[in-house]
Amino acid sequence: MRDIAFSLPFFYGSISRSEADEFLRLGGMSDGLFLLRLCLRNLGGYVLSVVFDLKIYHYPIERQLNGTYAIAGGKSHCGPEELCEYYSRDADGLCSVLRKPCLRPSGVEAKPGVFDSIKEHMLREYARQTWNLEGEALEQAIISQAPQLQKLIASTAHEKMAWYHGNIRRDEAERRLYSGAQPDGKFLVRHRIEQGMYALSMLYGKSAYHYRIGLDKSGKFSIPEGSKFDTLWQLVEYLKLKSDGVIHVLREACNNPSQPAEPVRPPSLPPNRQSAISLGYNPDGYTPEPIGGRRILPMDTDSYVSPYSDPEELKDKTLYLKRECLLIDEVELGSGNFGCVKKGVYRMRKKQIDVAIKVLKNDNEKSLKEELMKEAEFMQKLDNPYIVRMIGVCQAEHLMLVMEMAAGGPLNKFLSGKKDQLSIDNVVELLHQVSMGMKYLEENHFVHRDLAARNVLLVNQHYAKISDFGLSKAIGADDSYYKARTAGKWPVKWYAPECINFRKFSSKADVWSFGVTMWEALTYGQKPYKKMKGPEVVTFIEQGGRLDRPAECPDELHELMQKCWTYKWEDRPGFEQVETEMRNYYYQITQKTSTPKEV
Repeated sequence: MRDIAFSLPFFYGSISRSEADEFLRLGGMSDGLFLLRLCLRNLGGYVLSVVFDLKIYHYPIERQLNGTYAIAGGKSHCGPEELCEYYSRDADGLCSVLRKPCLRPSGVEAKPGVFDSIKEHMLREYARQTWNLEGEALEQAIISQAPQLQKLIASTAHEKMAWYHGNIRRDEAERRLYSGAQPDGKFLVRHRIEQGMYALSMLYGKSAYHYRIGLDKSGKFSIPEGSKFDTLWQLVEYLKLKSDGVIHVLREACNNPSQPAEPVRPPSLPPNRQSAISLGYNPDGYTPEPIGGRRILPMDTDSYVSPYSDPEELKDKTLYLKRECLLIDEVELGSGNFGCVKKGVYRMRKKQIDVAIKVLKNDNEKSLKEELMKEAEFMQKLDNPYIVRMIGVCQAEHLMLVMEMAAGGPLNKFLSGKKDQLSIDNVVELLHQVSMGMKYLEENHFVHRDLAARNVLLVNQHYAKISDFGLSKAIGADDSYYKARTAGKWPVKWYAPECINFRKFSSKADVWSFGVTMWEALTYGQKPYKKMKGPEVVTFIEQGGRLDRPAECPDELHELMQKCWTYKWEDRPGFEQVETEMRNYYYQITQKTSTPKEV
C-alpha cells in the first residue's frame, strides 16, 4: 500500500533536507517554489520545503491524533494535497504562499522509505504469526485490513533491520562492534534487558560509545536532548544524516550475526486468536472502547476462520449434526416465512461455538423444507471470512439449519439512527468487506440473488458477513447467468433490469444489488426508492431514473454506484473491478483519516 502522496508530482518521498535543497536549487529558487517529502521523524508525517528570498524553509507536517495533517500552529487538513492547496491561497504563517510546485525531473521517482521496502513482507509474516493464518484466509486478512496492519507493524519494523541485535549486554555489543573493520560511525541498536529500554552503541576513534534511547509518555523515542521519533528505525535513519545528540553520524551497520529464535510481537496483539468476548466485544455489535490501544480486527474473532480449520475438527464434519451437540436458547433473533432464528451453542470435539439456528416450524410444508435444504447444500460449499458459514443441518423436533453467529444483526438496522456516531470510513470498511465476499461468490460461479443491507450481518462494528442464501444458485463455469423458470416473491427494488424483464441472474446482476446496498449503507439504513411500489420502480429505472446521491456520499463512491447501475449487464463491471475500486478508496480514506469512531 503506497503512501497517499506518491501520486503527487511534487512529492519526492524519503529524501534528506540537503537533497530537497538541491532539487529546489535546480528548480530555479523562485519565491514560492515548493516540494513535499516524507518526514524522517514522524510516522505518516511530511515536510514542506519552500523557497523565499533565495532561502529555503522547511516546515514539518504532522499527522494529528484525529488523522488530519497540520503544520505546527496551522489549520488541520484531511490530506497533504489539501494542505498544499490551502497554502497556495494563503501563506498563513509560512514564508510565502505556495506559487509553483517543484516537479520531479523526468525519470525521477519518489524515493520509498526504509519501511516501505520491507512492509509488504512484514505485513504478511505478521498476519501469519499473530493469527496462525494460511492460504486464502491470510490473503483475505491482508487485503481487508492492510491499512490497520501497516500501522501495527510499523512499531516493530526495527526487528527486521540488520542493525538490531535484540537482547544483548553492553560487553557483547562492544565485542561485536570491534569484530572486523572498525570505521567511525559503525553502530548497532540493542534491547537493554534490565531497563526494558533500548540503547545505541557505536564506534568513534576506536572507542565505543553507548547512548540510552528513551521512550516518553507520548510514545516517542529519543536520545537524551535529541529529536523525538515515532519509531526506532526512524531515529536510526535520521542519525545517518545528522549527529543529533551523538558523537558522529551513523555510517555502517554492525549486522546481527543471528536472528532471534522467535520474533518479538507487539504487546497490543494477542499471540493467537481470542474470543470476541475476551477482547471486550459486546454481543449487540458495539465496541465501546478500543482494546489494548487498538480496535478489534476481524481476525481477532472466532468466526474469521472456519470452525473446521482445525484438522481434528474436520474429521467430524458432516452435513447432518447430532442433536445432543446442539444447545438451543429460547430467545428468538428474528423470524420469517420459514419460521424463526434462535441463538445457541454447538459442541464440537475440542471447543464449542456460538451459532444461529434457523428453525423450520412447519415441517409439513414440503416447499419450505426443500428450500431450506437447498440453502444448506449451497452454503456447505462456501468458506470465506466475509460470508456466514453453515455448520450443518439438524433433524430433530424441527428441521434446523445451524450457521455461524453474527450477533451485531443486519447492517441496515445497525446503521439506522447512528449517523452522528459512525463515520463514513467505518461504513466504507464494511462495504469493502461485502465486496470481497461477493468477489468470492463470483469467482466460484455463484449468484446470490438477494444481496441487500438486511442480508449483511455484523459480527461487530468493523466486521461484516453476507448471509441469507435462500435464493442463491450455482451457475456452470462456462455460463454467464442463471435463468429462473418462473418469477417469485422477488426483492424488485434490489434487482437489475434483466432480472425483472428476462429472469436472468448473474454476478453482474448481483453488482446492481451491491449498488443498492451501498446506497442503503451510505444513507445509514434508509429504504431505497422511498414509497415507490415495485412496478413504479421498474418504470422509473427503465426511464433512466436512479437513486439519489446520499447526502454524505463521497464522489468516488457515487461514481461506483452509477457504474453498478449500468443498464446493460454486459457493460456493468464485475466484482473483481468493484472490489478493487472499493479497496483503493478504503485504503485512501484510511490513510487520510483517523481510526473509525467506536460506538
